[in-house]
Amino acid sequence: MKPYLLYSDGNGNIFEDDSLYAVGRAGWDAFPVPEDQWIELPDGGNLYELPGRRAIGIDIKTGKMRLCEKGWAVAAFIPPAHTGLFIAAYETLPDAPTLPLFCYTAVGWQDGKNYVPAVRIEKDIRQEAAGYDEKAIASGTENLLKNYPHNRLVKHLMENCCMTYHCPAARNFSLGRWECPIPSSPACNANCIGCISFQPEEETIVSTQDRLTFKPTAAEIVEFTVPHLINAPFPIVSFGQGCEGEPLLMWETIRESIIEIRKHTDRGSININTNGSKPDAVEALCQAGLNSIRVSTNSAQKHIYEAYYRPNNYQFEDIIESLQVVRRYNGWSSINYFVFPGITDSEAEYEALRTLIKNTGLRMIQWRNFNIDPDWYMGKIGFHESGDILGVTQLMELIREEFPALKFGYFNPPMERIQGDYDHQYAGAVL
Repeated sequence: MKPYLLYSDGNGNIFEDDSLYAVGRAGWDAFPVPEDQWIELPDGGNLYELPGRRAIGIDIKTGKMRLCEKGWAVAAFIPPAHTGLFIAAYETLPDAPTLPLFCYTAVGWQDGKNYVPAVRIEKDIRQEAAGYDEKAIASGTENLLKNYPHNRLVKHLMENCCMTYHCPAARNFSLGRWECPIPSSPACNANCIGCISFQPEEETIVSTQDRLTFKPTAAEIVEFTVPHLINAPFPIVSFGQGCEGEPLLMWETIRESIIEIRKHTDRGSININTNGSKPDAVEALCQAGLNSIRVSTNSAQKHIYEAYYRPNNYQFEDIIESLQVVRRYNGWSSINYFVFPGITDSEAEYEALRTLIKNTGLRMIQWRNFNIDPDWYMGKIGFHESGDILGVTQLMELIREEFPALKFGYFNPPMERIQGDYDHQYAGAVL
């Protein structure tokens, strides 16, 4: 398969250029996409115009790469459960605006369909676009607000996250199913370049959502999470969400909440999504009954990690220790791994990832698409040369081969998967 390049006229109209084949990009360089890596753009995907950028393609007659001068480049957003293998290939003009915080996967057009270089990495259907009934979500939201009239966290989740930002986790909570989010911290101890809930006023991008503005109490957390764990299918409750800072800064409240939750029910999984910056706090939570942790990272290499996260009062070694702590308590440990072709699949990153897996006894990698302007990101962290690149597909194959017990996915697994047959005992929420 060799899809044609797409371009935009700047007015929201997208066209194919049948004189150019679409290509992909890894790091700063453009590459032909192996034909077997193109898949039809999944349901829930979207196309973006990239203003100030000219798409790069392969001339169908000469076989050489050249720019498409007909309009602006186009990229795809691919929905959750899928991991992109190449970034959109383009050349950025000097006056181009910084792109907002979305993922920018390569895309092409053939036989009336959009195609992207991507792989479905997760069977779980919890964030499938077709699985959301807007009327049921509105009804569920209304019921939750009525049932918890004084709970600030339920109000935040329903009015902001669910109805304003259409957060998939909050929408699932409104439907009484699967993973329930628990934002808990308005503060953070990192200054991530691509933070989705806080950006300095002088920055050229804006945050995609507003951050939590209060500190929930343990009573507020317990009030709605216990019923969710008792009643939801395949239930998880998760501290650490995109609409907050770092939950470990609220570890005392979280510990109190976990202890109280477990007085009422032992059902389901209690998870924390975190930067892993406070290993002592992680240990206290494990002692209280935390079941799983997901530590976010853009890299297994210290210098790339710290250039992006810009941590306050912690360092890369702390996130490794936090993962080790959870394994000592026999908990489920994942990394939320931001995939950036050209960096993630470099040989240096591959070796660093192997070391991380060995040193932590990691149970799972969540291969997440990195929502960031590629050029802006690489400029910010001072990344100039990829060196030797394996390709994302080969990287995954090598890791699978060396670590066969390590799970690949996109979401935090429920206890039924963790304790049972991971790939099969999840009927009702898996393809």
